[in-house]
Amino acid sequence: MKLGFIGMGNMATALCRGFIASNGIKGEDILAFAPNREKLERHANEIGFKCAASSVEVTDGSDVIIMACKPYQIDDVLSEVKDHLKGKALVSVAAGWNYDKYMEYVDSDVRVQFVMPNTPAMVGEGVLLFEDKNSLNDREREEIMKLFSSTGIVVEMPSKLMGIGGAITGCGPAFADMYIEAYADAAVKYGIPRKEAYTLVSQTMLGSAKLQLETNEHPGVLKDNVCSPSGTTICGVAALEKAGFRSACIESIEAIMNKNN
Repeated sequence: MKLGFIGMGNMATALCRGFIASNGIKGEDILAFAPNREKLERHANEIGFKCAASSVEVTDGSDVIIMACKPYQIDDVLSEVKDHLKGKALVSVAAGWNYDKYMEYVDSDVRVQFVMPNTPAMVGEGVLLFEDKNSLNDREREEIMKLFSSTGIVVEMPSKLMGIGGAITGCGPAFADMYIEAYADAAVKYGIPRKEAYTLVSQTMLGSAKLQLETNEHPGVLKDNVCSPSGTTICGVAALEKAGFRSACIESIEAIMNKNN
């Protein structure tokens, strides 16, 4: 498979790093274009892909094109490459550009798949949401899903749930980072050096998430297992409840969904 990236921002670099690091595809089989040539070449040297001089060059030289530029740029990009997309597979990782929207812009012989990835794909721990509505052929979709699965967990999602799914998985890393920073600040306040504080909190979050995934236990059960009667953990839980921790989490998602509406 020859893979092309149009756009090489944070999400594209995360995917590209993940694809290559996991041996999902060789760097020499990836061609990418972005307007900032200096930044593109820097990423190419770091990650190992090849640079193209234009979006058209990427499209002509690739079997599968990943549209990874900003959503507001896609209209202009499509007008530039539309005639070069005939018979190609187009995978969009730009928020809001789902299957139905693309089909308003491209010919029916362009095979389209909307995917919502997240940045942990860079270290092989991403969540890749595949919209169930698509026009890829079966073999092609299987190959593309396999490639994306090399960077994390692939989840097929109904079109109507892609918005909320993306809010959880796409925005969630930022919220997790805020959690890490806040608890590391608390650790530093009580004497733990900053570097060690981040290690302690991040590994605790990673381990807790892995424990839930592998045991499939309800998070409440896992929480209860740590809360001894009159113990320290339940005091911390009570403080979080008093501060509205859970409702703040829910409201953060509501803010995103209301913005999108």
